[in-house]
Amino acid sequence: MLSTTRREQPAALPPVQDEQLDALVAVLDDVRHERRRSRPEIMHSTGLTRSVVQQRVSELVARGLLLEGRLGPSTGGRAPRQLEFAASAGHVITAALGATSIDVAVADLGGALISHQTERADISDGPERILSRVEALFEQITTVTDLPGELWGVGIGVPGPVDFDHGNVVAPPIMPGWDDFPIRERFSACYNVPVWVDNDANVMTLGELRAGAARGHDTVVFVKIGTGIGAGIVIAGRLHRGAQGSAGDVGHMQIASDSEVVCRCGKIGCLEALAGGAALARDARALAAEGLSPQLVRRMSEQDGHLEAADVSWAASHGDAASARLIARSGNLVGEALSSMVHILNPSLIVIGGGVSRAGDPLLAAIRESVYRQSLPLATRELEIRTSALGPRSGVIGVATMVTDELFSRGCLANWVDAGSPTGRPGLASAGSR
Repeated sequence: MLSTTRREQPAALPPVQDEQLDALVAVLDDVRHERRRSRPEIMHSTGLTRSVVQQRVSELVARGLLLEGRLGPSTGGRAPRQLEFAASAGHVITAALGATSIDVAVADLGGALISHQTERADISDGPERILSRVEALFEQITTVTDLPGELWGVGIGVPGPVDFDHGNVVAPPIMPGWDDFPIRERFSACYNVPVWVDNDANVMTLGELRAGAARGHDTVVFVKIGTGIGAGIVIAGRLHRGAQGSAGDVGHMQIASDSEVVCRCGKIGCLEALAGGAALARDARALAAEGLSPQLVRRMSEQDGHLEAADVSWAASHGDAASARLIARSGNLVGEALSSMVHILNPSLIVIGGGVSRAGDPLLAAIRESVYRQSLPLATRELEIRTSALGPRSGVIGVATMVTDELFSRGCLANWVDAGSPTGRPGLASAGSR
């Protein structure tokens, strides 16, 4: 383990000048994302001069954002001092809301989970009931956890379209009563810190990018297959939200114009309505009702007539051919939609996550077959398609990543760095951080 000593922050430091911010953020991000780095490595990575790196590192150490540890290996000259991001300077609390679940967590400023709790919930119960429960879970998890530093921020992920700049949900198909609900304002008033809200696919993408399967990739598509289907897009190493924050809403791409299935958005032929978790559960109930799947009939009788997408995976794993065909069909349809994104974006990696992804290899094989069959050879020459490395924790890890990335972005950092922390400044999020 790296041995570190945190310097005491002086009582007063000169304010950071605007012309210093770009280099300050570049150095901080280099250490945050790459973890342990020496000054020579930062110079090589960022292209900054020795004197600028030395000045910015000294500034960040003095402000308690970087820690200096033991000497690293020498390459011929004086051994460089190792640096580490001060992840324990504060903490963030996060909630990842799904159609059927609430996950909450406490994380340090490096995005590492300190404590995590999950429970069943129905997002259609509405914002007052769901968010009140989130607040109660936050209270539980922070009371029993030994927390590092002050609370620096709150993050919420939701299963619907989000206006990221304003932190509210916009016309969500599966979230009745949530349209334009002031989520940010509610939590800002409660905790007096900046609050960020984004859709679940975007935050899961961030989690995979920083700590999961997408780490080290610059062009990535993450697909969340849960009750609904959504995607996050990474271009040049950064999450691409689009002009209004709705980039990646692949669940409402039309893939079957002759379908009689009406999506919850009101249109027909949507990918989500034909291949998402709700679609699998619907089709599984139909198979069981017609007696075409002995395993699903048995499962439904054991569960008082209730079936979910997970039951389809279970039945398929127990040799049920009809369930296996449902999973293969879902994978083929998702792959069909992804082939269009492959042609447009030419990603190096596609990551499959969400609850339905736990169907495992059969689903992944069907997605791969469809993507490779329908895409041009050049676009898929080096394309990898794999499942999430973070699994069910990807939501809360991703929300923590969102909060810390925003806190340490140039625009946001400029508004709190002289004060020492963002605590007590809830307007930082609504003011915009970029």
